Amino acid sequence: MNPQKKVLIITYYWPPAGGPGVQRWLKFAKYLPGSGWTPVIYTPENPSYPLTDESLMKEVPEGIEIVRTPIWEPYQLAEKLNKSNKKFKAGQFDVGKNQSWKSRLSIWVRGNFFIPDARVFWVKPSVTFLEKYLKENNISIIVTSGPPHSLHLIGLGLKKKLPNLKWVADFRDPWTEISYYKHLKLTRRSDQKHRRMESDVFKNADVTLATSYTDAENFRKNGANAVCITNGFDGSDAAVKPAVQDRSSKFTLSYIGVLEQLRNPEVLWTVLDELVRTHADFAEHFVLKFAGRVDDKIMETIKNSGLKNHVTDLGYLSHDRAVEEMSGSTLLLITNFPNNSSRGIIPGKIFEYLATGNQIISFGPRDADVAAILNETKAGKHFSYQDTGQITDFILERFEIWKSGMLTENKGSIDRFSRKNLTGELAEILDQIS
Repeated sequence: MNPQKKVLIITYYWPPAGGPGVQRWLKFAKYLPGSGWTPVIYTPENPSYPLTDESLMKEVPEGIEIVRTPIWEPYQLAEKLNKSNKKFKAGQFDVGKNQSWKSRLSIWVRGNFFIPDARVFWVKPSVTFLEKYLKENNISIIVTSGPPHSLHLIGLGLKKKLPNLKWVADFRDPWTEISYYKHLKLTRRSDQKHRRMESDVFKNADVTLATSYTDAENFRKNGANAVCITNGFDGSDAAVKPAVQDRSSKFTLSYIGVLEQLRNPEVLWTVLDELVRTHADFAEHFVLKFAGRVDDKIMETIKNSGLKNHVTDLGYLSHDRAVEEMSGSTLLLITNFPNNSSRGIIPGKIFEYLATGNQIISFGPRDADVAAILNETKAGKHFSYQDTGQITDFILERFEIWKSGMLTENKGSIDRFSRKNLTGELAEILDQIS
């Protein structure tokens, strides 16, 4: 048997970080040794995570080598200027009428002074440290995972210093094509700098990974050697799924995760508000459940509507508890940014949703990659933010099925989205370029 080869994974998010950003490479690291690769993790010593989840520590592979160096981040300064700037850590901020002058100023500073993001101060010291580390440990292949996209600049710097180094740039989300980019209040010069950096990454990385089909296509158009490996589900997580009868006490629509203003499905709250006001039977049985971090302005709007007596807000839960809540729900909600440039975003949560077997209601732009996955797996329906009548019909249809006791699970195949199979695809790419 061939000896294990080493790959250095440069990631900002690593347990005890919580939220979706940590899952992708935590799971890849779990399954890579089975495909002939030993992962080594490079991550900050003192990161400023927006969410933490100590329960994820038990998922870190036993014996994995983790290399840490200090990072300086300016978030404390931003939070002194405006308390709502705490959202910046997760790529969130107030928009539209919710923006105060302090918010506008903070966003302008964030967009034009910290390019590509506030973790940029970790780039130069990391390049210096890792150039020596890679040589001493005979590691010839690296992966950078962004956002934060500053980490791709670490890969770019190392590639220029070590021409024989092989580099995979993994984009969990796009850079200049992500929806909030246009809200950063960038000057023309700052915009050009972002785009120049992105282009340098695309042209110098040996492989660029995208998490959606549309993103991979867009990256190729911009000069990248791009391949799509979606996120997925881990069968061992799905093993905690409760019995079907535990899902029948209430007709429960659940959102699991972080919900910010730019992905707020206002049309859904309007539809649900109308249903509880006009359908007594629906109102008697309906629960709207949140598990995660929901923007205060969104929650305020919901609780000031006819839904106020139907809302259960559990706050942030450990990953294990979040999976239990997914499994115990009737309908699972997923949202995306509404504009067409976001068609390629496939939120990682959808794959854990798929593993529960429960139906999914999704919101985002028309012809989205999420819609293709839901159609393929027969796991639910995708709507635009204008499909009011169709949304009402779908929810009532699912409610009648729930009342009849004929809860049906999705019938399409989801095997190709398992973390183990997806890691096999990654290992093939590593084998090809090493």
